[in-house]
Amino acid sequence: MASQGKKLINHPSGVVTEYIEGLVEAYPGLQFLDGFPQIKVVLQANISPSTFDKVAVISGGGAGHEPAHAGYVGPGMLTAAVSGDVFASPPVDSILAAIRAVTGPKGCVLIVTNYTGDRLNFGLAVEQAKSEGYSIEMVIVGDDCALPPRRGIVGRRGLAGTVLVNKVAGATAAAGLSLTEVAAAAKHAAKLVGTMGVALSVCTLPGQPTSDRLGTEKMELGLGIHGEPGAAVVDIQPVDLVVSCVLNQILSAETGYVPITRGSNVVLMINGLGGTPLMELMIAARKAIRELQGIHGFVVDRVYTGSFMTSLDMAGFSITLMKSEPAILECLDSPTKAPCWPVGTEASIGGRPPVKVPLPLIPSSSSRNSEIVSRPQELTKFGCILEAAIEAAAKEIVNMKDCSKEWETKLGDGDYSTTMKRGAAAIIEDMKLWNYPLNDTAETLNEMSTTIRRVMGGTSGILYAILCKAAYTSLKGHSQPTAREWANALAASIDAVSKYSGARAGDCTMLDALIPASNTLNERLDAGDNPVTAFVASAEAAMIGAESTKFLQAQAGRSAFTSPDLLVSVPDPGAMAAALWYRAAAFSVASKFKP
Repeated sequence: MASQGKKLINHPSGVVTEYIEGLVEAYPGLQFLDGFPQIKVVLQANISPSTFDKVAVISGGGAGHEPAHAGYVGPGMLTAAVSGDVFASPPVDSILAAIRAVTGPKGCVLIVTNYTGDRLNFGLAVEQAKSEGYSIEMVIVGDDCALPPRRGIVGRRGLAGTVLVNKVAGATAAAGLSLTEVAAAAKHAAKLVGTMGVALSVCTLPGQPTSDRLGTEKMELGLGIHGEPGAAVVDIQPVDLVVSCVLNQILSAETGYVPITRGSNVVLMINGLGGTPLMELMIAARKAIRELQGIHGFVVDRVYTGSFMTSLDMAGFSITLMKSEPAILECLDSPTKAPCWPVGTEASIGGRPPVKVPLPLIPSSSSRNSEIVSRPQELTKFGCILEAAIEAAAKEIVNMKDCSKEWETKLGDGDYSTTMKRGAAAIIEDMKLWNYPLNDTAETLNEMSTTIRRVMGGTSGILYAILCKAAYTSLKGHSQPTAREWANALAASIDAVSKYSGARAGDCTMLDALIPASNTLNERLDAGDNPVTAFVASAEAAMIGAESTKFLQAQAGRSAFTSPDLLVSVPDPGAMAAALWYRAAAFSVASKFKP
């Protein structure tokens, strides 16, 4: 059953008007027509038809595709944009109002996407405006390449390529060209552009339920931008395969949609559909640029990546290719004050080779090529105990029970156990492969810090790297430290973590396990206890400290931003993880000294 879609709106009936009001208030170069409710028109500020000495350029269509088209109103691009309700063509009266508001003696060009409702409403408005004495030209943009060559009268749908046509028309108008010349430039640009999209989800209209038409394992190729079904529904594929499929369809000689052949110069637009992270758009751009330059033999003159013509909250993207010509590039590069026109970049030819990571000025003893970093041919008894303790601690984290996921979900730190397990697994692997110098405790801790810093990432990774590095500094020169030297190293590590993180006892962090452990270890050693017994007792103190975080309000980490009501009876994952590995190490050491 489809669930109700969640939207940050006031009421579905007001979304378009309130969007326009917000846009105009945010950008002082814009204004809107004040009239009866269905008039939803954004204009360049301070435009007067009696004094405007350029060709006016107007575009528009149904709402839901923001920033198209109102976001492209500004000097150098659109003179006005007309919006209908969500996915509904604007009424004739709105289009006429826009024409009358901005069209001067040089006339007006209307850029219209190829949908029946838009063609009819804009067409009737053109005829009415002409009867009133206005000079009008209408340019239809149909850049959809997903469907076979048209059969019948419908033709190709207008998609994100319309934004590029808008820019060409706006630039030529700003340059002072005549109505005939501006219309001709727009029509020519429309013939050079092709678009195809792919979606992972169906968009959710304000006030309507969310459709589950696609399910969780399917994607749609050749989608429309109004929630209509695409050309095909297929299993989700890696994005590189998807990009290749889309490019091949756009460039297919069989369809002949775009006049782009090998050796051509092209403009590339990767357009998000409203619910797609920039990360995913850039991954698609990466593949598209490489394939266009490497396989298809094109020169990519400009790349535009972002969300330019969306479909509300749809997850997915479209790819637009436009044949690049000097006049086209000049128009795309010409200045505009339209708030949402993007900055185009030149694609690197053949890709830029990655820069090698620079070596430190002073060679580190932790370098893998260093002779210091090698497992001794024979481990001392101390080295064997150290190896067993490290392995036990790391395996405890790797095998940490799934209940940690429940803690993380409630505390807003859903990747903590994954990060910890990644670090622990790397320590086990590195201890085997590049062989920690286990007979030297300090150098082993130094190598562990390097391992952690290399693989863990995040806050937990850097804190554990600091923990190990501070212990190394404390123990440097002590290959087989005494129990008191171990206790001092633990205290130094706690001080370092506290210094750089700002955390203290009671803040719900790993320190709530390690501080009680350190205090107990020192107390037991001061009392003359056997070092192993003191170690085990300190491990019990660590676990008690970690459990106590159930009743504390977090002051550090992501838990600090979570409502206290959600934290009741939930221990801090960082404190629990520290207690678990500390206890595993203590029990491992104790097992080596059984009578």
